[in-house]
Amino acid sequence: MSLIENNPYRHEFPVLGQLINGKKVVYLDSGATTLKPQEVINEITRYYQLETSNVHRGLYWLSENATTKFEKTRDKVAALINASDRKEIIFTKGTTDAVNLVAQSYVRSFLKKGDVILLSQLEHHSNIVPWQLAAEQIGATIKVIPINEAGEILLTEYKNLLALGDVKFVSVNHISNALGTINPIREMAQLAHAHGALIFVDGAQGIAHEKVNVQNLDCDFYAFSGHKMFGPTGVGVLYGKMDLLNKMPPYQGGGDMIDVVTFEKTTYNDLPHKFEAGTPAIAEVIALGSAVDFINRIGFENIHKIETELLEYATNKLLSIPGLRIYGTAKNKTSVISFGFDGIHPHDIATLIDKEGISIRTGHHCAQPLMKFLNVPATCRASLSIYNNKEDIDLLYKALIKVKSFFE
Repeated sequence: MSLIENNPYRHEFPVLGQLINGKKVVYLDSGATTLKPQEVINEITRYYQLETSNVHRGLYWLSENATTKFEKTRDKVAALINASDRKEIIFTKGTTDAVNLVAQSYVRSFLKKGDVILLSQLEHHSNIVPWQLAAEQIGATIKVIPINEAGEILLTEYKNLLALGDVKFVSVNHISNALGTINPIREMAQLAHAHGALIFVDGAQGIAHEKVNVQNLDCDFYAFSGHKMFGPTGVGVLYGKMDLLNKMPPYQGGGDMIDVVTFEKTTYNDLPHKFEAGTPAIAEVIALGSAVDFINRIGFENIHKIETELLEYATNKLLSIPGLRIYGTAKNKTSVISFGFDGIHPHDIATLIDKEGISIRTGHHCAQPLMKFLNVPATCRASLSIYNNKEDIDLLYKALIKVKSFFE
């Protein structure tokens, strides 16, 4: 039987076991944040209920236990993405925090006036604005890698931009949050390195859909958020190659990132602590470890199988609705569908189908330059995950039919 008809993981997500306004919860906004399995929720509760303590600071059992769990998550994350060393894993507040860390530490320190940073038209605002801030501070220039109508990066144009010779840094997303396009990161990294540039990958959407192997991708930096991979909010990860992280100056000052402090001079801690100032999000990091365990238990093969089935079924179902248009038709994409009707504002669509218990995202998806390219003010987005099933798609279809008839 199809996994999307008899989903074996749905029962692990307690949000889906409730009724809202008398309606079954149809959650189709995993691109914004994934739902949390019970084991992740239990880990957060356990820390605050039974194991509360600070980390790296105490010699008593509670502190040592919390420190052990906290650092074990670092090992789990390193193994998940195949980092060459656990010290290459930096805990952050999320992907945005990680982007800002590299922008303010690496780019401000090692790029100079006249250097070029490349971004693509697919980028989330969080992978645009931090580079703009850093570029303004040092006099660097940002240039844009164009895309085609399907929402795919034009590699020929990318090569042409690199060939100009002044590109020192490239930052692109692994998967587009707005369209679901999966970018050819390994090839883009090889091309960047061949021209003497580094590459940063925004993996916020990639980490829950694709098996990430940073050594195989050969990216210089890879960042992601816990809350988009079945973990808690408030925690994320920056992976960076060891030699780069070692030469980067600290981004923030405070406790735990220091070695010796005097009023005359301060020396800094070794990796990874050099970039982890202050008391971290302890419960969240520990629960992130549980989210990694959850992903490993299911396996990316099953994740891919479910999401591929969902994407195919949902695409065909939605395209059968007269007048509905899907934005983003890349050959290589994940389970994200952006769509709309001519003459019906996406916000009206979302408001009406919410009354049917269906949660989708509408707006520019923090990708205004992409919306401008698509020549639309906003889209509706259904982003699917392993807890969705065929019935969810059928209910979305029925609700959209009702919306269409309402405006006719």
